[in-house]
Amino acid sequence: MKTRIFLIAGEASGDQLGAGLIAALKRARENCEFLGVGGAKMVNAGLISLFPFDEIAVMGFLPVLRHLPHLMRRLDETVAAVLHMKPDALVLIDSPDFTHRVARRVRRSLPHLPVIDYVSPTVWAWRQGRARRMRAFIDHVLALLPFEPEAYRRLGGPACSYVGHPLIERLTDLVPRKEDLLRRNQDPPLLVVLPGSRLHEVERLLPIFAETLKRVQEKAGPLEVVLPAVSHLETMIREEVATWPVAVHVVGTEAEKFSTFRRARAALAASGTVTLELALAQVPQIVAYRVSTVESLARFFIKVPSIVLPNLILGRNVFPEFLQERCTPDALADALIEILEKGPARQRQIESFDEIALRLALPAGQSPSMRAASITLETIARRTQT
Repeated sequence: MKTRIFLIAGEASGDQLGAGLIAALKRARENCEFLGVGGAKMVNAGLISLFPFDEIAVMGFLPVLRHLPHLMRRLDETVAAVLHMKPDALVLIDSPDFTHRVARRVRRSLPHLPVIDYVSPTVWAWRQGRARRMRAFIDHVLALLPFEPEAYRRLGGPACSYVGHPLIERLTDLVPRKEDLLRRNQDPPLLVVLPGSRLHEVERLLPIFAETLKRVQEKAGPLEVVLPAVSHLETMIREEVATWPVAVHVVGTEAEKFSTFRRARAALAASGTVTLELALAQVPQIVAYRVSTVESLARFFIKVPSIVLPNLILGRNVFPEFLQERCTPDALADALIEILEKGPARQRQIESFDEIALRLALPAGQSPSMRAASITLETIARRTQT
């Protein structure tokens, strides 16, 4: 008898997670059938996708408003497909603005259908009431961060299990080798600069980063600067940095990015998943971020002491963050110089790297995809028995 699973992913990171989950489910159980919404990776893994997943990958108030009629059509189509298939489970992968709407509507018509949410919304940071509301339409949350299960227990949300962050499967790409450490300790120091992956992030941070590097070089001497750029912004970034007062080498592939991480002495990074990549690559970092004045009002509702993932995993603020009005070239330059040189600021970060890796680690022989598949099948079995 076939096990039929409906999956919905709305962005590239979710497509990667979904492909891994499909592969793990195939290994765990024969005769699985996968329908839903996903990208090329999920389709290659065996998903039959209703439409291209990038049609629902719309972020921000104004873009969503412009695409609202089309998004609503896709929402209706997705709900109808789930109700027609009557799968053994519905798996939502990130993109909660879309996937949770699907789940709420499906739960009304198929109240016994197991619903698994792969990647927790940031209920621990803001809009904490979402956790309790999720209990009405989510049976189990598969968390990528080790502190999230406790947050769901505290907030009265659905069952939540830590399954592991996908980056722990990339440690061989991230952890520096002997030859990398030799370069890390040579002069001029290699500084990696990461202005973000979204256009609005890059536009706000590039001018600030340019001035920061100018000040660092004036005060601390020559630098080798490498900037890994995401593909859709690479041309724009190359044009911008060509006018900078400090020479910058732009790289565009993931292999080049990870190679740079392994050799870098320090990093200047926009807040995001890249801060965790840097921590696993054992690179001391300074974190910066700026949003619009209107968007900055959201900080008054944020309930965590840091927006930097490594700090949240540690439960203490080890990695300096410079947000909004504190994100200035002078402040960033002074902090960067502190971690480029041997001293307490740099050493504090270095001493935290093993703890971060340990907190993220899974038992030997397990992978995030395997744990996610196992809990998905257990959730199906429990719901079937009730």
